This record gives sequence, structure tokens and C-alpha cells, in this order.
Amino acid sequence: MITRDEIRTRSAAHDNRYPLVTIAEFFEGNTLEDSIAPNQYGEGRPGLAEIAARLTALDADPAVAWIRVQLHEEMFDDDHDGIAAESVAICTSLLPSDIDKRLDVGELCAEPVWEGWSYDEDTSYCGVPAIPDGHSVLTLVWD
Repeated sequence: MITRDEIRTRSAAHDNRYPLVTIAEFFEGNTLEDSIAPNQYGEGRPGLAEIAARLTALDADPAVAWIRVQLHEEMFDDDHDGIAAESVAICTSLLPSDIDKRLDVGELCAEPVWEGWSYDEDTSYCGVPAIPDGHSVLTLVWD
């Protein structure tokens, strides 16, 4: 799991924009169940391992260029401990409804995916991989 210090170092190197992190960076070794969708944990949301497994399986699909975790802005506050995700970005040529079915967003206690980013793409993020022709970025979020 990537550390908060590593994330903050990446951010500082890129005008304090939020770095996107890979599935592995966010989920591997992460035991902080409230680091993503904290309001749904204990209310039916599967554990981190299940979320990571679904995202990893989706990431292997040839119609998916990449998947990255979008970090929560509060994670960058000085009084915040640990890491926290706002949402998950999925770069794909699939329709949002296809992603919803593949991930079973209802079972994840997530909202249906939508096109775009959680925050303004042009000014908020660093480390954004290329978006291939015919692909768009969809966001998976828990509200």
C-alpha cells in the first residue's frame, strides 16, 4: 500500500495536484476499511479485498485502458491520518451501464458510474495516463 507521505511527495512534485494511484498501490496491504466508502462499510459494502478483486478483474478486460483511484481531498489536510479515496476512475470504451453490470455496483453499495472525474481533471490531478481514442473516463463513487 502506498503511504500518505509518498502520496504527498508526489503531489508536492506536481503543483500540489492529487496523484492518481493504481489498484495495487491503494489496495495491496490496505487494512483501513474506511479508506474508501466509509459510510457504506458495515452497511453492506463488501470489504476492500472484494472491491480490489472486482476492479482487478475489470482492469484485465481489453476494453479497459486503465483504472486509478482518485484520492479524497481531505486526505491532504494536515490533521488527516492515513489514505482516503474519493472514487475510482475507469478509462474504458465500454458504456457506463456495462461497467455497472460488470462491477455489480448495487452489491458494492456504489452509485451508477458516470462520465467524468470526481474533481476538475485539468487542474486537480497529476499522473493521468493517456486516454486512448474511443475511450472515456468513468467514475465509480460511493455517496
